[in-house]
Amino acid sequence: MLHPVAASAQSAASQPPAAPPAATAPAAAPSGPSPARTAEEQNDLKVRTLEERVSDLKEKVFRTKARLMNLQEMVIGGDITTGAKAVLVHRNEMGSSFYLESVTYALDGAPIYTKVDLDGDLDKREEFEIFNGRIVPGNHQLAVQMVYRGYGFGLFSYLKDYRFKIQSAYTVDAEPGKVITVKVVSFEKGGLTTELKDRLAIRYEQEIQKEEPAPRKPGAATEGAKK
Repeated sequence: MLHPVAASAQSAASQPPAAPPAATAPAAAPSGPSPARTAEEQNDLKVRTLEERVSDLKEKVFRTKARLMNLQEMVIGGDITTGAKAVLVHRNEMGSSFYLESVTYALDGAPIYTKVDLDGDLDKREEFEIFNGRIVPGNHQLAVQMVYRGYGFGLFSYLKDYRFKIQSAYTVDAEPGKVITVKVVSFEKGGLTTELKDRLAIRYEQEIQKEEPAPRKPGAATEGAKK
């Protein structure tokens, strides 16, 4: 029984030693962009996005402006032969307790007159024309906005700290072949017991006349006679 054991040991000794396990190569680190490069790309992306938005806004503003111009042409244009004519007049009858700072007039949403007072060039003008031109026959909406400041001296100097905004609207019914004159009058209503904010008011005075054809120039008549 001793011989087989020795043979077995000799056989085991004759076998070559097992090779060690192969070393695993370390994983390669990702070669992505550096943080500085990534931040730069993000800034470029933001700049491009802003430029696209600005371009889009410019295009929208251009389209809106074009629509407003077309609307203004439709409202204020009109056919000379079949259209109507409108004359709008501003009149200030407000009392001495109020000082007119600014006015804004719009016809069917299109601004036709805007003025801010400079050294009394608005408040001191009692009456003046703000529009005189042809319009399309039909109903038109006249919108008015006026801003007044309180005015006073001595015991009433505190009025200068008060501002009052009055807004009003009026429907202008333009008839073909006629001239409609609308006088917009700001005035002070009530009495001494009426609060300041309730004293400011606007009324409208309207007059309609048949439009007379423009007289022919004397030169044109003489030229026709010579022919």
